[in-house]
Amino acid sequence: MQRTLTLAAAAALLIAAPVSAQSQSGTQTQTQVRTATGFQGQNALQAGRGQAAVNDALFAAAAADGGLTELSLSQLGVQRATDPELKQFSQQMIEDHTRMNAELKSLAAQKGIALPQMIGYRSQFCAQSLAGLSGEEFDRCYAKAQLVAHMEAVGQFEAEAQRGMDPDVKALAAKALPRIKEHLKMIKPIAKKYMNEKENESPSASTERQSR
Repeated sequence: MQRTLTLAAAAALLIAAPVSAQSQSGTQTQTQVRTATGFQGQNALQAGRGQAAVNDALFAAAAADGGLTELSLSQLGVQRATDPELKQFSQQMIEDHTRMNAELKSLAAQKGIALPQMIGYRSQFCAQSLAGLSGEEFDRCYAKAQLVAHMEAVGQFEAEAQRGMDPDVKALAAKALPRIKEHLKMIKPIAKKYMNEKENESPSASTERQSR
C-alpha cells in the first residue's frame, strides 16, 4: 500500500513539473533561450498596460513537452490499464494530442521557435514508474497522473490564450483550450473514483494487501 501511495505521489509531482527547461541538449536549450529573449520586449509592453504577459516561446516549449509526455503516458494507458474507461480515455488522448502536437509543431516552425524533441527527464521517470505497475495499482496511479497533467495543461493554455503576445500562438492556445478542458472533465470522475475507493478502504484490507 505504501508503494502505491509513493508512486502515485511521484507520478503526480513529476508530471506536473514545469518542462520548458528539460531540453535534451545544450544546443537546444541555448536556442530556446535566445528565442524566448526575442519576445521579452513585447512582454514588457503588455506588462506596462497593467497585465502580466506570458512568454509565447516558453509556452510553446512547455506545451510541446506536455504533448509528447501525454502521448507517452497514454500509450502506457492503452497497453496496461485494466479499467475500460481509462483505456478509452487513453486512446482518445493519443488521437487528440497527436493532432494538437502537429499543429503546434507547424506553427513553431513558422515562428522560428525551438521545441523539445523528447520528453523531459522528470516525465521520463514518471513514465518508467508507471511502467513498473500493473492492474488496479497502475489504474489508480495513472488516473491521478493524467488528472494532474491536464490541470497543469489547462492553466498553461489559459494563460497563453489570455495573455500571450504573438497573435498566432495565442490563437492556437485559445483553439486548443476547450478540448483540453474537455479532457480534464473526462478524467476527473475516473480519478475521483479511485481516490474514493482508497479513502473507503478498511484498515484490515490495507494490511492484508501489504502482507501479500
